[in-house]
Amino acid sequence: MTLKNALTIAGSDSGGGAGIQADIKSMSANGVFATTVITALTAQNTLGVKAIHDVPTSFIAAQMDAVFSDIEISAVKIGMLSRVETIHIVAEGLRRHKARNIVLDPVMVTTSGDPLIDDTAVESLIAELFPLATLVTPNMHEAARLTGSAIASNAAEMVRQAEVLHTACGAAILLKGGHGTTQTSDDLLFSGSGEQWFSAPRIDTPNTHGTGCSLSSAIAANLAKGMPLADAVSSAKRWLSGAIAASGTLDVGKGHGPVHHFHNLLEE
Repeated sequence: MTLKNALTIAGSDSGGGAGIQADIKSMSANGVFATTVITALTAQNTLGVKAIHDVPTSFIAAQMDAVFSDIEISAVKIGMLSRVETIHIVAEGLRRHKARNIVLDPVMVTTSGDPLIDDTAVESLIAELFPLATLVTPNMHEAARLTGSAIASNAAEMVRQAEVLHTACGAAILLKGGHGTTQTSDDLLFSGSGEQWFSAPRIDTPNTHGTGCSLSSAIAANLAKGMPLADAVSSAKRWLSGAIAASGTLDVGKGHGPVHHFHNLLEE
């Protein structure tokens, strides 16, 4: 059986736990061939980001053209795009190549709520990329910023925020509940067909670096394989829960370590 191809458009993480590196691992672990467009280079480890070098937009466009002109891409995952000009060139490339099954992870704030991109870039993200997306995957901090409201404190507030985002852009919304305080991690998928919840036990571990990147990439991989959206989300969440649970078998760095992307393959 021939593998499908997926594309990740994101920044590089030299520590290997998030960004392009996590995306490649996630897509590979979920059964597709991963291709890449790198938007930024970071000097990064488990303790934090030390430096960032942005890739020129002309080279981002060249990477997109090189991939799409030669390889049949069945799904696209988009990670953090911190500059307006980067967002614009990526949106142009996606339209030019008629990309499909686009999963957008709007990485805007850290786990503690600190902003990673300014309001102008957020506005550009909403205006240019949200309408192209099949699925947008904000966490609770990001959904609050996107809707201009407080962080959701219960399921009803999550539903209201997801509905606002879906109405605004037309894409399905996966509002992730990993930053909540309940005993389970509950994610809400809100689309034109209604709402659906995906629950998993909350795992007590510091090794959660790159979970958002990994989940969105796994969903993109599943869409590339032809799964319906809800099934793609459900399968990806089960895989990520296993990757988080197995993260203690890794010994990577002194800070917030990565998840174990290949836990399912090694078990087999």
